[in-house]
Amino acid sequence: MRKIVAGFTLTFLLTGCAALPSAVTAGPTTPSTGAPSAIPPSATATTSPPPGAGAPASPQALETAYEQVIKEVLPSIVQITTKVGLGSGIVYDTAGHVLTNAHVVGEATQMQVTLATGGTARTARLVKSFPAGDLAVIKVDDPKGLKPARFGDSSKLRVGQLVLAMGNPLGLSGSVTDGIVSALGRTVSEPQDPDSPGATIANAIQTSAAINPGNSGGALVDLSGQVIGIPTLAATDPNLGGGAAPGIGFAIPSNTATDIAVQIIRNGKVTNTHRAALGIRGSTVVGEDGQPAGVGVIGVENGSGAQKAGIQPGDVVVSINGTETPTMSALSEVLTTLKPGAQVKVGLVRSDGSQATVTATLGELPGD
Repeated sequence: MRKIVAGFTLTFLLTGCAALPSAVTAGPTTPSTGAPSAIPPSATATTSPPPGAGAPASPQALETAYEQVIKEVLPSIVQITTKVGLGSGIVYDTAGHVLTNAHVVGEATQMQVTLATGGTARTARLVKSFPAGDLAVIKVDDPKGLKPARFGDSSKLRVGQLVLAMGNPLGLSGSVTDGIVSALGRTVSEPQDPDSPGATIANAIQTSAAINPGNSGGALVDLSGQVIGIPTLAATDPNLGGGAAPGIGFAIPSNTATDIAVQIIRNGKVTNTHRAALGIRGSTVVGEDGQPAGVGVIGVENGSGAQKAGIQPGDVVVSINGTETPTMSALSEVLTTLKPGAQVKVGLVRSDGSQATVTATLGELPGD
């Protein structure tokens, strides 16, 4: 997916797992949703200052604060290893549930979990994956000694706030990088390929903390020791030969992640995605100039807003409320900013070449 951010053309790539080997050798010269908040059902709630509150004024105090946060949070960060790669996860509760990205687990139903503090790998199984939001919950068979992380309220984040990213980049277990909250409310789409669910993430947190392959599913943490995001994406710059665009990474807000986790743990599935859906199946079509020209409708769901609005297979969706939708990713991004039940104007090119605009009432994106 290409998107303009701060005047640069960037490609967003997953920072996670599937094709990543389980470890790397580092030599001496190697450089290094707006969903409601929720509390883990079997974890003990702990009150703490707002995110970033009481940031130290001196370099020595800041160093001490970093050390304290790392000491507190790192034991809650795990490495998740599947047959095809590895990623990171966060211990969610004392029952052994671990929150991670859907693309970290991929198609695996069983995996190995290793604590950042070391020890023997433990067997875990998939509880449920939510590819549309790139989130998943797994459960460790032996939860003894697991330390749940504390999750903060991501709606209270501020641009400029200091944050730490914790995970297992390139297989280097228990790594920590620092940065700031660079921006809030970003909408970003993942690439669609065999290793990616192609999710569109709303209200993403942009951060300058370094995020590399293997960080996916780890923790973005404030100086109060609270998890306020799940590192998921890094940006690469085509002008750098596809290399990482320094200081541009994205995390799923903690409020979105915990809401999905609670639904999966309680119900075994996502029952309320909070996300709008038009009710079509489609694919990007290319115009005569070779450029993406819209979303060709392949199928229409029975009873959906699209069906009721008269959208038919063969139509091409070219806009929503006047915003052009040249690709499936663009259409998903627009829908992510809207709510179920909203009425939208859908611009179409009919199969006979005529243009039309219809009004559709959006439904809810299914959880499964």
